[in-house]
Amino acid sequence: MVAAAISLSLGMATEGVKDGWYDGGSIFFAVFLVIFVTATSDYRQSLQFQHLNEEKQNIQVEVIRGGKRVGASIFDLVVGDVVPLKIGDQVPADGVLISGHSLAIDESSMTGESKIAPMLMSGCKVVDGYGSMLVTGVGTNTEWGTLMANLSEDIGEETPLQVRLNGVATLIGIVGLSVAGVVLVVLWIRYFTGHSNNPDGTTAFVAGTTGAKQGFMGAISIFTVAVTIVVVAVPEGLPLAVTLTLAYSMRKMMRDKALVRRLSSCETMGSATTICSDKTGTLTLNKMTVVEAYLSGTKLNPCDNTGMIFSSVASLLVEGIAQNTAGAVFSPEDGGAAEVAGSPTEKAILSWGLEIGMNFTDVRSKSSVLRVLPFNSVKKRGGVAVQVSDAYVHIHWKGAAELVLASCKSWFSVDGSVHPMSSDKYNELKRFIDDMSMSSLRCIAFAYCTCELSMVPREDLDKWQLPEENLTLLGMVGIKDPCRPGVRDAVQLCSAAGVKKAYLF
Repeated sequence: MVAAAISLSLGMATEGVKDGWYDGGSIFFAVFLVIFVTATSDYRQSLQFQHLNEEKQNIQVEVIRGGKRVGASIFDLVVGDVVPLKIGDQVPADGVLISGHSLAIDESSMTGESKIAPMLMSGCKVVDGYGSMLVTGVGTNTEWGTLMANLSEDIGEETPLQVRLNGVATLIGIVGLSVAGVVLVVLWIRYFTGHSNNPDGTTAFVAGTTGAKQGFMGAISIFTVAVTIVVVAVPEGLPLAVTLTLAYSMRKMMRDKALVRRLSSCETMGSATTICSDKTGTLTLNKMTVVEAYLSGTKLNPCDNTGMIFSSVASLLVEGIAQNTAGAVFSPEDGGAAEVAGSPTEKAILSWGLEIGMNFTDVRSKSSVLRVLPFNSVKKRGGVAVQVSDAYVHIHWKGAAELVLASCKSWFSVDGSVHPMSSDKYNELKRFIDDMSMSSLRCIAFAYCTCELSMVPREDLDKWQLPEENLTLLGMVGIKDPCRPGVRDAVQLCSAAGVKKAYLF
C-alpha cells in the first residue's frame, strides 16, 4: 500500500493525472484484490469450520420420555430427561445415576485422573456397565461447558503443505527484500554520482546543478522501484491458492456427504495408500436382523419357527433374552406394534424374541435380577443372574458363539432333555458357526446354568463372579447387517486408484 501510494503520487506529479496514475493504480488494484480474496476466503473458511463444529458436536442419544426410548440430539436435552448409558457412550450432560449395573465413568478428560470413578459429568466416557442418568445440567451449565467457555478454539490450523509453502514464501521474501535493498543502494549510488541518465540521454543528477526538488523526486522514484521489487517478489498468493484449493475440495466432499473436520485431511487423503475401515455401521447399514437360528440341535426354518422346540427350553431362552439385555421393549397402550430400543444387536435379538412369542414385560416381572456383568469387547460376552424361586438362581450368558460354546458342557434336545456335549456335537455346532461366519453373519449364542440361592453371596453381590463354565447351550442365532448402497462401487474405485483396503471386524 505504501509503494502504491508513493508510485501514484510520483506518477501524477511527474506525468500528470491523466497518464501518471497507471502504475500506482495497478499496484493498488493488485493489493486490494489479494486483500479481498484473502479476507473472503478466511471468512468462508471460518463459516465452514463453524458448521463442521456444530455437525461434529450434534451427537444423537437415546432419551426416555413418556416411558419410551426416543432418539434426540444432544442439543435438545433438557433438565429432567432420563438418558440410558452403556459402554463406550459419552455422557451427554451432567446428571445423577438413578439405576444401573457396574456403571463406571472415566473422568480423565475432566479431572486429569485416569482412575475409574462412578460419577456422571458431561464429556466423560462410560468404560464399564450400563445404567440410566437423570439430567441435572445441560449446555454451558455443565462442568464441561464451563471449562469450554473459558477456552478459545483456534481454527487457524495450517496443513503440512501450507507450512512448507509459507516457509518457501518467507525464503523468497527474504531473497526479494535483499535484492531490493541491493538494487536500492546501487541505483542511489549511480544516481547521486551522475551515472544515471534521463530518457532523453541527459544526466539525471548533476551535483550543484540539479535542484533539491528534482533530486528528491529522483531518489523517491528509485525507492519506488525497490519497493515494487519487494511487492512482486513476495508470493502472497501462493499459500492463498493452496487454501482456496483445499477449501474447494472440502465443499465438494461435503456435497458427497463426507464430513471433513480439518483442511489438512483433504491433503492427507491425497497421499493415502491404505484405508482401514470398520465394518459395522460404516460398510453396513447397522440395521441388524436375525436370519438364522439353531435351537435344540435343530436349525429352524424359518428362524422364528419354534413350534418343534420344547416349551421349557423356549421359556429359558426367552428368559435369557429378556433379562440379559441393555435394551428395552415398549408396548403402546393402544395395542400397536411393540417398539424396540437399544444397540443394533440388542434390537435384533429382542425383535426375534418378540417373533418367537416373548412378552418382555411379563418375563422380566417373573424374576428379579441379582447381578449383571455387562457385555464388553474384551470378554465378548455378558451375563446376568436372576432369582426365579426361593431356592434357585438362573445364570444366563450371551455373547460370541465360539466363546460361549467353549464353556458349554451340555445341550438341550428337541424333547427338552439335556445331553452331554460330545465331540461330535461340538464339531457340528462349530461347523454351524463357521457357516454363518462365511455368510457374513454375526453369530450369538445363549447358554445358562442353575445354582442354589444359598450359594449366592447376598451381602457382597457386586464382587460375585458369575459361573462361566459347565453351561448348558440354549441356542444360537445368526444376525445379518446389510451392506450400504454404493459400498461395492466405492471399493472398486479404491482398487482402481491403487489404494489398499483393510477391514476391521
